[in-house]
Amino acid sequence: MIHRRHALSLLSVALLGPRVARAQAGRSVLVIGAGVSGLAAARSLQDSGWQVTMVEARDRIGGRVWTSRLWPELPMDMGASWIHGTDGNPITTLADSIGAARVETRYDRGITYNADGAVLNLDPEMARADTVVTAARTAAGALPQDVSLADAVMSSADWQDGTATDRRLIRHYINATYEQEYGFDWSEASAWHFDDGGAFSGPDVLFPGGYDQIPTALAQGLTIRLGQAVTDLAPNGAGVTATLADGTTLTADHAVVTLPLGVLKSGSLHFAEPLATTRQQAIKTLGMGLLNKCWLRFEKVTWPGDLDWIEWFGPRDGFWSQWVSLARSTGAPVLLAFHAGAQAREVEALDDAATLAEAHLALRSMFGSGFPAPIAAQVTRWSQDPMARGAYSFLPTGTSSNTRRALAGADWDGRLVFAGEAAHADHPATVHGAFLSGQSAARTVMEHAG
Repeated sequence: MIHRRHALSLLSVALLGPRVARAQAGRSVLVIGAGVSGLAAARSLQDSGWQVTMVEARDRIGGRVWTSRLWPELPMDMGASWIHGTDGNPITTLADSIGAARVETRYDRGITYNADGAVLNLDPEMARADTVVTAARTAAGALPQDVSLADAVMSSADWQDGTATDRRLIRHYINATYEQEYGFDWSEASAWHFDDGGAFSGPDVLFPGGYDQIPTALAQGLTIRLGQAVTDLAPNGAGVTATLADGTTLTADHAVVTLPLGVLKSGSLHFAEPLATTRQQAIKTLGMGLLNKCWLRFEKVTWPGDLDWIEWFGPRDGFWSQWVSLARSTGAPVLLAFHAGAQAREVEALDDAATLAEAHLALRSMFGSGFPAPIAAQVTRWSQDPMARGAYSFLPTGTSSNTRRALAGADWDGRLVFAGEAAHADHPATVHGAFLSGQSAARTVMEHAG
């Protein structure tokens, strides 16, 4: 058994990493946003002797790591769900340090149904679609300027000469492989750079007890002011001043801003002095993607219980096409449907009753007219959340990893530092990317402090 005191010591080692800064006692910092990036920055700075105050607009920590406990015995992750690639991943280290249970899911434990409920083997068609997309991107790479993934594919001979079915299969592949992964619509994404970044090896794993165990552990011992949104930031002598929505002001030597890209793009946080031109351009041009979840709970498992993934090649591209079953991995009679990009925006406009009706219709098409209705459901609408305004960032046409690097770093002579998943060039749109970005921001603050 790992005791709390030992767990905290392990967290400190994981946060500081191979480079341990000298203590900088007496220095103060405001960390704006108590998501994983902000928590990682705050822990690193506090462990190095800084006086840290965190300010979070929500009434909870975690940001887009949000575990709903509406069903007490079945925690449901409404935001991040997986550690993507466990080998060498810092979130694995943190999970190990607190003894958080994990279960593996695998894409090869899956099945595909057509609109009439017949089982399909789409492997040959998906392999061909992969070849088409790869060739289209290669051709786009020779163009004088970037184009969207949609333009690259639709200008290819394979698309132009293909049948309606050929095109639907290519769209299914792109939705399942790219749109669902990156949260974009193919008409928005850079053909050159949309998949820039690295990945850790190893399996993908879920937290049966909820992903919020990670931010909860990171937050231990930190001073966090919940339910207080920062509306203005200004330089103040050698430091910074933050103004809260209620008019309260807070001052510190430095500030670390870890707000989601969608919030930065909204302009709800006003900067009294301009940011670097490259940083302003990065905020403007990076994309905030959308991936939504529809969790459905049933009385019992009435679908094949040995599956992790269920695909539906239904009548509309990308609608109710990707499902995860928790039956095998956790034993729970729960199905999860994903929507991304343009489809997610369309489904978000539905109320809960209409959303569940569509979900049930899709399940009846796959498993038969007698498939039972869910007994409960939970639905996300991330673009409508004013404290997120989307799920995670992506690279639109004309951007690259260098755009993310321009978002990261310091302004106002090192007093203002930015971090978050959108600011991590190597592991964007992931919890571990947010965590690593927070660590990097902490190092940047300490370097500028001298």
